[in-house]
Amino acid sequence: MRGGMIPREGGMKRGALLVLAAIALAPGVGCKSQEDATATAPAHPSASAPAGHPSSGHVRIDPAPPTGDVEPIVRDALARAAAEKRRLVVYVGARWCEPCRRFHEAAARGQLDATFPDLTLLDFDLDRDGERLASAGYVSKYIPLFALPNADGTSSGKQVEGGIKGEGAVAFLTPRLQQLLAQ
Repeated sequence: MRGGMIPREGGMKRGALLVLAAIALAPGVGCKSQEDATATAPAHPSASAPAGHPSSGHVRIDPAPPTGDVEPIVRDALARAAAEKRRLVVYVGARWCEPCRRFHEAAARGQLDATFPDLTLLDFDLDRDGERLASAGYVSKYIPLFALPNADGTSSGKQVEGGIKGEGAVAFLTPRLQQLLAQ
């Protein structure tokens, strides 16, 4: 289904989801379920400079460590971003999420650099990190999730979530991320 939505977790019947998507194509829709995703989804392309390495003029995606409490990880990332005069957003995606993959690919190709030249995304994986993210307040119904952190590393509650499938995924996410960063 071109431009369709993928539920992140069970609960909503596919027919009902199609009706909702057709009626609304609302900004809060996106990937919801790994079952509906492509079984052979590629890994996220890296768009990162080494952690702690100053860089400017491009989007940087820094993978979050696979273990540890989220709050100190985010606090450390905030400190690095401030020292480098960059903005930090906590990003939650998944390898099976098409809008997530498309956003990563666009960042890796430099397509977002002019729009977000000083942006660092602290990249968490929903499947691996869901529980520890929830304990720090980073929760959403849909992914990708872009969230502004508090200084203590918890979620500020200022966030955008969800995307659309297909060619328009990045164009759909970009203005929403711009609005979030303007807050």
